[in-house]
Amino acid sequence: MLKLYVGNKNYSSWSMRPWVLMRQAGIDFEEIPVRFDSFAPGSDFKRALAQVSPTGKVPVLVDGDTTVWDTLAIAEYLAETRPDARLWPQERAARAQARSAAAEMHSGFAALRGAFPMNIEARLPEVGALALRDRPGVQADLQRLVQLWDGLLARHGGPMLFGHFTVADAFYAPVCMRLITYQPEGLSEASAAYVQRVADLPGVRDWIAGALLEHDFRPFEEPYRLRR
Repeated sequence: MLKLYVGNKNYSSWSMRPWVLMRQAGIDFEEIPVRFDSFAPGSDFKRALAQVSPTGKVPVLVDGDTTVWDTLAIAEYLAETRPDARLWPQERAARAQARSAAAEMHSGFAALRGAFPMNIEARLPEVGALALRDRPGVQADLQRLVQLWDGLLARHGGPMLFGHFTVADAFYAPVCMRLITYQPEGLSEASAAYVQRVADLPGVRDWIAGALLEHDFRPFEEPYRLRR
């Protein structure tokens, strides 16, 4: 069986992507949680991952003798090995767009992600308002996000970015969690509705439920508050 190593569900946006992708697509896997204690070289987290990943980071997918340690690579590996799951759009142009959208999330939106770390159990609208007021990069990222989502939803008719659930939706699921936590102004009606539809996906609901059960405050993940 496939094994997927993931970090804390409340914080680990990178882990959320392949976990939700596999759960939503009905791909069986064994979840192996690796708790964040610190990211120092001698931490329990790093020691645990040293046995399976050359980067010492999550997520990591293990399939027998094959190890895949990057979220986009994991998505492509699953698409190749589980073609019946239809993880990408079937039509070539739509598939190219979906890959572009996933890659843009993979490498972009740095200002938004930096200002809005994933924290599913929290509600921090005041932090969101200050970041949106004081950081032009966050404003630009949010505008680009709305432009991208609105365009794809209009072109493909929804309810997901490319009609049915794909890798692209899994990659944007953590951003949806951030928008729910920080509640920044500026989402269009279509984008706000998409955020809610993503949050209502069974796979996403399962991830959220797991995050809410952790009760594991990690101060280095939450520089914006002293306690839960």
